[in-house]
Amino acid sequence: MPDLARMRRDYDAGRFTEADLAPTWLEQFDRWFGDAVAAELPEPNAVVVATADADGAPDARIVLMKGYDAAGVVFGTSYASAKGAQLAVNPRAALVFPWHAMQRQVRITGRVERVGDAASDGLWDPRPRGAQVAAAASVQSTVVDSREELRERVRLLDEQTPEGRLPRPATWGGYRVVPERVEFWQGGGDRLHDRLRFLRDDAEGGGWVVQRLAP
Repeated sequence: MPDLARMRRDYDAGRFTEADLAPTWLEQFDRWFGDAVAAELPEPNAVVVATADADGAPDARIVLMKGYDAAGVVFGTSYASAKGAQLAVNPRAALVFPWHAMQRQVRITGRVERVGDAASDGLWDPRPRGAQVAAAASVQSTVVDSREELRERVRLLDEQTPEGRLPRPATWGGYRVVPERVEFWQGGGDRLHDRLRFLRDDAEGGGWVVQRLAP
């Protein structure tokens, strides 16, 4: 086994100060996401989505962000999946964008809501037909006997449906995480990392305050 106690890297991304911070969380996120895209990071829109069930038992997985704006961050999935079931009883989530290669991460916490049908169609329609067939044929997170069983479901559905795009199943759609806290983390020398957080302040009519957090 590798010596995990000594497995570490030096952080040399420089300081990230309040003066560097954009006026809004959205503008700052857009800057950093643009940096991640420009740096050609693999799947810069990959994001960890953490949820919890009615008993508070946590769960997490990586999905692909499919949109963001002032209202929040959007991803698509099956409503029948484990995360869909968890969000139905506990509509809150935490997100982490792990841009390790840039010594950065973004954490977003907030309530979760389903997007409308038109927005869900907008997430579904650009998917390749193969991905649409697989999503429609598979009941996500259910136990299956074998990979061959899944392949047969996909084959049958593919044969039974016309060429071209499949209509979006009623069990599939988009979710929006509405931010309440957005933290921008950048690695610093000697582990003096910079952590700047936008916090929604309901006492100020839903405005935002900026806080620096200890590393």
